Amino acid sequence: MDASFETLITSFIENNVGIADDFLSDELCQHLKENLLQLNDSDLLKKAGVGNDARMVVDDLIRNDKIYWLDKAHNNKFENAFFAKIDAFVAHLNRSCFTNIKSYEFHYSLYESGSFYRPHFDQFEDDAKRQFSMISYLNANWEQKDGGELKIYQDNSNQTISPTQGKTVFFNSHDLEHEVLVTNERRMSVTGWLKRG
Repeated sequence: MDASFETLITSFIENNVGIADDFLSDELCQHLKENLLQLNDSDLLKKAGVGNDARMVVDDLIRNDKIYWLDKAHNNKFENAFFAKIDAFVAHLNRSCFTNIKSYEFHYSLYESGSFYRPHFDQFEDDAKRQFSMISYLNANWEQKDGGELKIYQDNSNQTISPTQGKTVFFNSHDLEHEVLVTNERRMSVTGWLKRG
């Protein structure tokens, strides 16, 4: 069992927000970042929207990142390595915490300098399948001046998390309002949700 799995789960149980600083290796982060940037250079990343299905709209005043959905059918070896890690984590999570996760979805996310995502919840009003949010960061040598922190709002305290390479954040999709603060540098991640359906 990967030690980062227990780190993520234990910190989630203690603080409602799981954080593992080394969930992804530097090598895998580098390859995923190269994939993301190549897709962006090929104009394959699209403006992200808010809402789902027919309700989805693109609103730059709420969020202005770009995304590209990952799919095992793409058969990219590095994305498949990421999926293998997620598969192993989900299996451990289901065994140890009886979460009954059955599927997941992930996308690359790219925030250019000046980009943000205003406070929001990750679960749709008409679809409760998303149970846990997971964000894995791909930003080497990130500094405080670069901004782009994930800010999570809780009743008794707020938490601000720097998007440093290899770090993964894990929390309930329906419980915690959160936002991405304005980034001063190009900010990259793999973002997704573990689902019960």
